Amino acid sequence: MDNNLKRSIILEHYQNPKNKGLISDSTYLTSNTNNESCIDEINLMAKIDNNKIVDIRFDGEACAICTSSTSIMIDTLINKTIEEANEIYNNFENMINEKEFNKNILEQAIVYEDIYKQPNRKKCALLPWWGIKKIIDKENKND
Repeated sequence: MDNNLKRSIILEHYQNPKNKGLISDSTYLTSNTNNESCIDEINLMAKIDNNKIVDIRFDGEACAICTSSTSIMIDTLINKTIEEANEIYNNFENMINEKEFNKNILEQAIVYEDIYKQPNRKKCALLPWWGIKKIIDKENKND
């Protein structure tokens, strides 16, 4: 993917993030993740029904990379099964950490494939993904 297109996708998701704003609904599972070395703090809530992620919402204060990564993650994971979400999560984390990964399943999240070149930004990109992983793990314990 062309670097200008990557920047454009990141900027679009930062300026117009998907599903920003939490709602009051006790059927959603929640998580909070924060980066102790900067302002990034993301509150996530996800509704999982019949082993499928049907909605994810977020709020918080975060940099452009963290906010756009949250929005892209939401776009990527809604309507995925827990198994698909785990596979995408594992591949995203591998990509960020310069390990082998399947770029074909990452959809728009592939825009962060070069983030390893800025090690201080890796955590910004990973933060929302760690939050959704907490929620998925909670759901697996509830089954």
